[in-house]
Amino acid sequence: MNLSSTNVTVFIQSRDSFTKAVTKNVIVVVLSISINYINAGLIHTFCKHQIFYMNPRYILFIHLVVNDMIQVTLTVTLFLISYTIYKLNVSVCCIFILIALFTTENTPLNLACMVVECYIAICIPLRHVQICTVKRTLMLIGLIWATSMLSVLPDLFITLATEPLDFFNSKVFCLRETVFPSALITKKRDITYTVFLVIVWLIIFYSYFRILFTVKTASKKNKKARNTILLHGFQLLLCMTTYVAPRLFSVLLQWFPQTYTDSVFAYYIIVQMLPRSISPIIYGVRDNTFRGYLKRYLLCRVSIN
Repeated sequence: MNLSSTNVTVFIQSRDSFTKAVTKNVIVVVLSISINYINAGLIHTFCKHQIFYMNPRYILFIHLVVNDMIQVTLTVTLFLISYTIYKLNVSVCCIFILIALFTTENTPLNLACMVVECYIAICIPLRHVQICTVKRTLMLIGLIWATSMLSVLPDLFITLATEPLDFFNSKVFCLRETVFPSALITKKRDITYTVFLVIVWLIIFYSYFRILFTVKTASKKNKKARNTILLHGFQLLLCMTTYVAPRLFSVLLQWFPQTYTDSVFAYYIIVQMLPRSISPIIYGVRDNTFRGYLKRYLLCRVSIN
């Protein structure tokens, strides 16, 4: 048995007590409702004002928000299923896992694109309008989804080619490793994640240091952009832990075998939930334009109520 299958076996066999299970589920549900409620307010504000959907920066931002809402909803659903229904039909589980993987891998790519847009706005401002158009932004979002699909869909094709049809009618504990069990998929995933990790971090470091150099004697606005890049970098650092998750889980299993499920839960909260709560802070609180319209929307709701 390889290390990946060992992780799955330990996770399945290590069941929480009733009190611990309820506590974990309550924490996850409360966090997901809070994140999705705030993000729904951001989407509503975006849709109500033309100034946002004509601006590439806010288009990328709202795509990130919608993507995060889908991701949070799906992963929380899978989390709840693991404690209630326990096992799921492989075909249904495949759909959940594929969409969850698409949206999870979209996040770091989307953040990298937002960092590049910020770099262009600060370092080559005279060409920003020509380079960052709405049409190109929508094409870029399409490219993000295409890249994620090219990364994830081979898992499905390899499984279809290597597993009997009866496998897709069986029921399993719904994890990526149980619905896509081939060792070839694990090798492909490690290579893909390594490439993504290197490319995205090169983009982040290059953009940040170029902006840092540009804003040494620049305005307060540009210094704020540099701080925004730092926040994106922290957000990206958390999100990209996804790319090293298989190795991390193996280390957790070796170091904390008795509390493996608790370690995985902490990983889920820090890596999956926390980054999704940073976006509203960057644009809903720190961005003057978005904050003004969001505040106006919230005040209107209060006055109506």
